Amino acid sequence: MKLFVAAVGTRMPRWVDDGFAEYAKRMPRELPLQLIEVKPEPRGAGKPVAVLTKAESERLRAALPAACRRVVLDERGADITTRALSERLAQWLAQGEDVAFIIGGPDGLDGSVKQAAHETLRLSSLTLPHGMARVILAEALYRAASLLKGHPYHRE
Repeated sequence: MKLFVAAVGTRMPRWVDDGFAEYAKRMPRELPLQLIEVKPEPRGAGKPVAVLTKAESERLRAALPAACRRVVLDERGADITTRALSERLAQWLAQGEDVAFIIGGPDGLDGSVKQAAHETLRLSSLTLPHGMARVILAEALYRAASLLKGHPYHRE
């Protein structure tokens, strides 16, 4: 099973790339974490938001593996705990399906991506910069994977 973070946006600040890479490196062999960056649609050309997000969503769909579980990150998604994320990882691992976590661009995701998702999660009720969301997600996945490996969790 592979984990993918598919995100609209390229050329992130170095701290974002370094933070994501650090947690990806820590992931167990059976749960490799890979970043898929998708070029954002240029802003400022007077294009409506719907046109921008549709173009980005088409790029996301093209970049994802054909057969994978799609998990959209959205502020209106389900709020889950680290333990619950760990349990989901265990289920997905047992099923053997790859999982793609999808992060939209500045204007979010096209409705078609949200509708095609198997589930929708949120990282926080706060507004997060997209680069920071990548790092927080990578850390959350690392922590959830650590629980699967039997590492102690300070909240229990």
